[in-house]
Amino acid sequence: MTDNTLQFISAGILLGLSAGLSPGPLLTLVITQTLKHNRKEGIKVAISPLITDLPIILTAMFILKKVSEFNLILALISFSGGAFLAYLGIESVRIKKLNFGQRDLSKSESLKKGIIANFLNPSPYLFWTTVGTPLIFDALQINLITSVLFLIAFYTFLLGSKIMIAFLTARSKLFINQKIYLIVMKILGIILIIFSLIFFYDGFKYL
Repeated sequence: MTDNTLQFISAGILLGLSAGLSPGPLLTLVITQTLKHNRKEGIKVAISPLITDLPIILTAMFILKKVSEFNLILALISFSGGAFLAYLGIESVRIKKLNFGQRDLSKSESLKKGIIANFLNPSPYLFWTTVGTPLIFDALQINLITSVLFLIAFYTFLLGSKIMIAFLTARSKLFINQKIYLIVMKILGIILIIFSLIFFYDGFKYL
């Protein structure tokens, strides 16, 4: 393994860990779904980038060839994401009772929520357009294996860090009473609403 390959692996680790632990709507949703349901539901949200990122990466490659359309696409994504996050935030704020014992997990739709939240978040598009895709192209200049190892390192630490948060959140549930739970969920809901306002603001800026 060459030094250049190790550099790309290191870049993947650092970027993945940073993206995984950075405060944002997806991380907030991991915590929210874990508290509302259980660890498994939080993990479903955490792995949603595996489903959403391939079309995002392909879109980023397309955008790099049509830079003039970049702002309009980001604006539409931001407005859609803002509306969805506002909905999720209001849903959390309106929670009235402790519901740790929920058995009907078919209605939690955690994976679906994670996919929608990530797909309508302009951040992955910005990352893959400005950082990720150029790094993939640079890695391909060395060899295909280097680019694959970069992606493996990135997603291992991106998903791993979010899954770790789900585990820690699930353990903390054991020590949360109903009053604290409701307060935490309302705070998380307000955070999601704040993110939605930021998305709307970004949408207007892109226009």
